[in-house]
Amino acid sequence: MSQTTKPVKRGRRTVARHGELKSPHPLAMLMKILGIFVAVVLVSGAGVAAYAAYDLTASFTDDAVDLEGQDSVPPDIGAIEGGVNMFIAGTDACEPDYAAYFGDRCTGPDSEGELNDVNMLVHISDAPRRVTVISFPRDLMIPIPSCTNEDGSETPAMSKQPINTAYSYGGLSCVVKTVAALSEQPIPFAAKVTWGGVIEVTNAVGGVDVCLASGIRDYYTGIDWPAGIRNIQGIEALQFLRTRHGVGDGSDLGRVSNQQQYMSRLARKLVSEDVLSDPGALMKLATTAVDNVTPSKSLTNPLTLVQIALAVKNVPFEEIVFLQYPVFTDPADPNKVVPNYESAQAIWDALAANQPLQLTGDAGSNESVVVVEPETPVEPAVPDPSAPPVQESIALPSDITGSTAAQETCSNGNLRDGG
Repeated sequence: MSQTTKPVKRGRRTVARHGELKSPHPLAMLMKILGIFVAVVLVSGAGVAAYAAYDLTASFTDDAVDLEGQDSVPPDIGAIEGGVNMFIAGTDACEPDYAAYFGDRCTGPDSEGELNDVNMLVHISDAPRRVTVISFPRDLMIPIPSCTNEDGSETPAMSKQPINTAYSYGGLSCVVKTVAALSEQPIPFAAKVTWGGVIEVTNAVGGVDVCLASGIRDYYTGIDWPAGIRNIQGIEALQFLRTRHGVGDGSDLGRVSNQQQYMSRLARKLVSEDVLSDPGALMKLATTAVDNVTPSKSLTNPLTLVQIALAVKNVPFEEIVFLQYPVFTDPADPNKVVPNYESAQAIWDALAANQPLQLTGDAGSNESVVVVEPETPVEPAVPDPSAPPVQESIALPSDITGSTAAQETCSNGNLRDGG
């Protein structure tokens, strides 16, 4: 794989790419959400279903979840008003069709449990519309509030537990309640997708092309891949999303950044003509999404889904930002992390101000990804005198890593010397 490099900060090695990304196609109205959310469809899958066939949503409501302590947002005609938050959880359920891929996780005493290993808060701002996705590391140690189970019983509040255990205490509602307390953000919408669901949706779009700046070898997930572009489907999609030892320094923080590369590239795939111009592909994707996503009850109204889709339909890739929640190493356990509340507050303040975000930190944590740079300089856009004035951006602290969907990143695999 050819490379062109330029001086960049630690963790920002560059590789060559061709051409510039365009903003999403207007026909991506109901597809954009798909790409924004965790590896796939999650909530928006139902949005596509609502657009394509109303009756698909019947099965979508079967396992819908009430969100404890969250106010509902009544549907209306037109794009949803104001800023809105949605939460996406990815869980490691040992589903029969995929349990064999998890090894000891699905054969030991904990095989009946389910952990929320992927946790993402998606903020859609009010006009001008922007999308910010904040990922919370699975090893983040935080308070978990008292939660109400489906049978009405309540779990005790806990002062310090890994965020990925919240699902085991009270399901999706408990995860949302935990993140809402941490972020002090209202979260009226949420959805859950299992790793098996990620596989099914990835297959439905014909796979996702991911970039490896250097090869990856990971005994734990079974990856032994050379550098280059690789189309991943089926079990390979799960391997890529779960690999930790194969990228960066082998940490969970590095894995989150690697997952963000996948999400960004999936977004581009979903708004490509290959998907948008194929009614059969759209219906297959919608059906697959509906079958593999568990939504909050607030998301089961097709009109609400269309409202959300209308809100993001014209958001350019430059204004879709993926961030990792800032953390410190836990003084009590070097394998865990604790919140960096001061830096995190900069995120919440920026969202409240609804101004463009300026990323000053690395694209990914722990040297896990490198930024792709164009081989030829991009011509600056000609200013439009009739356009509204450009807003001043807010510079986030440098310890907040992240990238935009307009950037391309590649996995910084552990075979950097070709070994």
